[in-house]
Amino acid sequence: MIIAEKKPIEEIIEEVKPYDRILVLGCNECVTVCEAGGKKEVEVLASALRMYFIAHGQVRTIDERTLERQCDHEYLEEIRDIVDNYDAIVSLACGVGVQFAAEKYQTMPLLPGVNTVCLGANEDRGLWTERCQACGSCVLARTGGICPVSRCAKRVMNGPCGGATNGKCELGPDTDCAWQLIIDRLKALGRLDDYEVVAPIKDWSTDRAGGPRTVTREDVKI
Repeated sequence: MIIAEKKPIEEIIEEVKPYDRILVLGCNECVTVCEAGGKKEVEVLASALRMYFIAHGQVRTIDERTLERQCDHEYLEEIRDIVDNYDAIVSLACGVGVQFAAEKYQTMPLLPGVNTVCLGANEDRGLWTERCQACGSCVLARTGGICPVSRCAKRVMNGPCGGATNGKCELGPDTDCAWQLIIDRLKALGRLDDYEVVAPIKDWSTDRAGGPRTVTREDVKI
């Protein structure tokens, strides 16, 4: 899922200061799971903003709303009737949701309330770790289900590099060497011979060229 982190309240306050009527808009999807932008976080942020402006003797209207998701026309339409009541929206969706809402409501300032970090997995309560960078050319079948693009600091496609020690990356003892993980996984699968097969150089210009990517499913289009 998409992982996000709350922006510092000081940063958000500076962004909303020019506006009198503010809607804090949450999302029930990924940012809810990672506890950065769901209904609870919307309530906390809205309360913090109200307290700040009251403490400074300033009058602001700060309302709350949480949509099922902000990366979908259907759900963004739910605020169509109220959007003109506000001068700005603080969106707690990921960067995709913020941009999509901004495209839909062209004259409304959309201010991000979170920092979008990565595509990751929930390993434990309060712990999310990166697993994918959406490179557009998946190699997981060859690498035993472990991604060298997202999990190797150098994105080495034939590893490990010379910096790994005792299964750890040169970044530090808390970072596993992705290629050691790949080797261990291939061994467990009885496919260690696959490690000897040299992978072709990854063509980054093909995977990420041409600006924003578009995915089309003809079988589901209306």
